[in-house]
Amino acid sequence: MLRLNELSPDRGSRKKTKRLGRGHASGQGQQAGRGHKGQGSRAGGGVYDGHEGGQKPLYKRTPKLRGFRPSDKLFYDTVNVNELESGAKDGAVNLASLVAAKLIRKSAKLLKVLGNGELKAALTVQAQAFSASAKEKIEKAGGKAEIITAVQEPKA
Repeated sequence: MLRLNELSPDRGSRKKTKRLGRGHASGQGQQAGRGHKGQGSRAGGGVYDGHEGGQKPLYKRTPKLRGFRPSDKLFYDTVNVNELESGAKDGAVNLASLVAAKLIRKSAKLLKVLGNGELKAALTVQAQAFSASAKEKIEKAGGKAEIITAVQEPKA
């Protein structure tokens, strides 16, 4: 039977902290594990994370990301013509039906249809933009490519 007065932590699960600089007899007196002199022995001393001791640090050796992303540019989520049939609902394809079919991200606001692949079904496709080949393939299959306007707020 378990008694409250007999409870104790598992062996090795609790480690006593080293009491540094508390006299020679403690085994951690004198320099208290800091060695002799130098930057690491001083109070508040020590080198920064990523210091490589005179060698050019990794963060300075690696190439940096150049350029910038313009805040007024519109970024479209794209889908190809051959994927449209799996995202169709009642012969219509739009942003919501493609999100439901998991062909584009939930956060997508703008859709562009590209012309890779073939389309067999006649679909009414609503998007903010179409490539010339995509529009041609949709209309050739007997469908309609409707351009809808939507404003995407620029990313700050």
